[in-house]
Amino acid sequence: MEPYMLECCVDSVESAMEAEKGGADRLELCAALVIGGISPGLALFEEVRKCCGLPVRVLLRPRFGDFLYTEHEFELLRKEVALFREKGADGVVIGCLKEDGSLHMEQMRELIREAGSMKITLHRAFDVCAEPMRVYGQAGELGIDTILTSGQRENCLAGMPLLKELSKLRQRTGGPQIMAGAGVTPDVIRTFLEETDITAYHLSAKKTMDSGMRYRREGVPMGLPSLSEYTIYRTDSRVVAEAKRILTESGTR
Repeated sequence: MEPYMLECCVDSVESAMEAEKGGADRLELCAALVIGGISPGLALFEEVRKCCGLPVRVLLRPRFGDFLYTEHEFELLRKEVALFREKGADGVVIGCLKEDGSLHMEQMRELIREAGSMKITLHRAFDVCAEPMRVYGQAGELGIDTILTSGQRENCLAGMPLLKELSKLRQRTGGPQIMAGAGVTPDVIRTFLEETDITAYHLSAKKTMDSGMRYRREGVPMGLPSLSEYTIYRTDSRVVAEAKRILTESGTR
């Protein structure tokens, strides 16, 4: 059985350092994790690299929302792949769909060519594609090594039936690794270890912190009105450490 992989999704230097402290194996770096993640800036990547020794895969997503990209949005993606390759990222996390829900093979091939030797994760665009089994095979053809998925449901526990099918397909075909994501906690990992053969897990291990601002002008939202401007989201190293402990005690490390 292959070694377990614990990837932590972070959008700040502080969270990256907490993830490393907790024992994460790899980072997925993004910005604006509270809305599902968009492409981070180069300055954030460079500061994370300076302060943290973990491998970093960079999520590239030009905006919130679906994965059907305009010509200009795709050009941004292509340029970002090149920029992060030049800066030494270990991998990129990408995904493009056509309007019928199929994988946009032409766009994916172009991004993967631009990535060169970087590793590739197909992100949760997979979770809103029309034919997941077909897309899994196409991902293998493209040389993608990991698919991050909740099993096409709101969280990975609800999506466990499809995740099991995909894991079995991987065992038969040697295709991309299945990484369970969305709603992953230490307890969820324990359940997956009991019921599936999945070895890769993706979590944010978020905790909420109160802002240090003493003066507060309430009722002036800068973005989504449902979110407080004075709540900060950070990775909790204790949650990461508990997840790592569960994986380590499973016996493969």
